[in-house]
Amino acid sequence: MDAPLILTLTLDADAQQFFNRLREEHFPPERNYLAAHLTLFHHLPSEQRETIMRELATRARHLTALTLSVTGVQFLGRGVAYSLESPALQALHQELQQQWWPYLTPQDQQRRRPHVTIQNKVDPKVARALHEELSTSFQPFEAQGKGMHLWAYRGGPWESVRQFVFLG
Repeated sequence: MDAPLILTLTLDADAQQFFNRLREEHFPPERNYLAAHLTLFHHLPSEQRETIMRELATRARHLTALTLSVTGVQFLGRGVAYSLESPALQALHQELQQQWWPYLTPQDQQRRRPHVTIQNKVDPKVARALHEELSTSFQPFEAQGKGMHLWAYRGGPWESVRQFVFLG
C-alpha cells in the first residue's frame, strides 16, 4: 500500500524559524521529528498523486504569497498552537476541497482552522501553563505563505514529495 499524502503551506523563513524554535523548546523530544507546519490536508490518496501534483503546480504558477495574520495562542487540551487567519488561504483551501472532494477523508472535508502546533501530547496542566505564558506576551503579527509542500506519510517522519513555490 502506498503512503497517504499530506499537504502543508510553506511559510516564510522568519515565521518558520519562530515556530520551529518554539516547537523545539516545547514539543516532547521523542515525538518531535517534524518541523513546525501548517497542514492544509491530512490524508490525500496516493493513487491520486499525479493528479494532485498537476493541480498544485498549475495553481502555484498563478498564486502570489498569501498574507497570514497570526492572531493568537490556542489551548488544545494537551498542547498549544498559534492560530492564523487568511481569507486568501481559506479561499485556496475551499477551491482545493471542491476539486478533490470525492476522495477527501471526513477530516479533510471540514472547514480549515489554520494553526501551527508548537506543543502536543503533554499533560493538560503543562499545556495550560504554556498557553498562559505565551498568551500574556503575545502580539499579533503577519507571516507569508510562500508555497505548498506535498509529503508522503509512512508512519514516522514525513518524506518530501515535491514543493510548489507560488510564482504569480
